[in-house]
Amino acid sequence: MVSAIKENVERIRGEIAEAARRAGRGADEVRLMGVTKFHPLEMMLEAAPLLDLVGENRVQEAAEKRAAWPEGTPCCPWHLIGHLQRNKIRRALENFDLVESIDALETACSMDRVLREGGAERTFPIFIEVNMSREPAKSGVAPEEAERLLESIIKSAPSLHVEGLMTVAEDTDDEAVLRATFGGLRELRDKLAAASGLPLPELSMGMSGDFALAVEEGSTIVRVGSAIFGPRNYG
Repeated sequence: MVSAIKENVERIRGEIAEAARRAGRGADEVRLMGVTKFHPLEMMLEAAPLLDLVGENRVQEAAEKRAAWPEGTPCCPWHLIGHLQRNKIRRALENFDLVESIDALETACSMDRVLREGGAERTFPIFIEVNMSREPAKSGVAPEEAERLLESIIKSAPSLHVEGLMTVAEDTDDEAVLRATFGGLRELRDKLAAASGLPLPELSMGMSGDFALAVEEGSTIVRVGSAIFGPRNYG
């Protein structure tokens, strides 16, 4: 019997492929992240072989899940997509392969200090989170401040390697608003890449309700939770 998770992933990959085709892109240019916040380990174990990435919002929850992950069971890379508190940096570096949500130089510099402890030479990949919708309740640097933040990270946090940008779009069904958000992040990335000399290949944008539009506008990572796993159990 085919599980709902497998069916959901197959359907989503089909929609990604169709959106990529409409944009003249290949489906292999887009990675599918399963956002597993509040979803149990059993569902993650079923989904992991079908996904390209796992995304978690909270450091503590991710650490508990990784500690319980059965030894020898393969898993794809884990990305932190929620806000990173400075007192959780050490644990985040231990449990994630990439942090997508850097929006402050102080956080970047604290990560750099931990990475360089004891004279160790280690680089760690990050994305800069940009608040393209300018919603006060959302994390992310303002678009006009993104270039300054990137320059400061390059100068002051050399252990970090900025690989791209991330954004969370406004919760709306207005296609024009969503396209402006996603297209705006792509244009910002192109501007920052030209100014910095970094390739910045990654654009993490698009979630369960809008990932097809994000793919059409250039997304390389879509972050899908409920469309794969169903409603979250917040209890």
